[in-house]
Amino acid sequence: MPSTPPAATAPDPGTTTLAVLLIGPAGAGKTSVAKFWADHRRVPTAHISLDDVREWVRSGFADPQSGWNDHSEAQYRLARRTCGFAARNFLANGISCILDDAVFPDRPVVGLGGWKRHVGPGLLPVVLLPGLDIVLERNAERTGNRRLTDEEVARIHGRMAGWYGSGLPIIDNSQLDVPGTARVLDEVLARSIASPPQW
Repeated sequence: MPSTPPAATAPDPGTTTLAVLLIGPAGAGKTSVAKFWADHRRVPTAHISLDDVREWVRSGFADPQSGWNDHSEAQYRLARRTCGFAARNFLANGISCILDDAVFPDRPVVGLGGWKRHVGPGLLPVVLLPGLDIVLERNAERTGNRRLTDEEVARIHGRMAGWYGSGLPIIDNSQLDVPGTARVLDEVLARSIASPPQW
């Protein structure tokens, strides 16, 4: 009697070398979730923060809070390319990575298209999008140039709603703590590995 082949199992996102892009508005919890997720994986994983890399510029730092202009746009582009180079380098050495950025759905060429060029087509984007009240509350706890006005947070959050219907996986982490969000992220990534989103 011929034996039946074992059922195919989805790759375990906890042990697979991955490149993940965590997208969301200011206050969504991207950095906290990315750090926790990277800290608790069973394989080597790096967290690459766009904001941290952007802030490597000390003298001449173009702070978008002072007004978005060509200078701040150029520094964001440079930071994204630097993060992409770092991600490719980690991946080439068998180390997973998770990047976080506030990519806007109405600027796909700059955002997702840029990340795909910089990191590669295997990048798995996931959107964190809690409710506006949550991001306002979290933003209020921030300090320095990472704290935005309530008006700016609301504007960014409204633009992020454009990700609904995009085909990208979206996690509403309004009622989730950081470990809970990281668990849901693993579930979402398992599905994305099995059936990559079209973007």
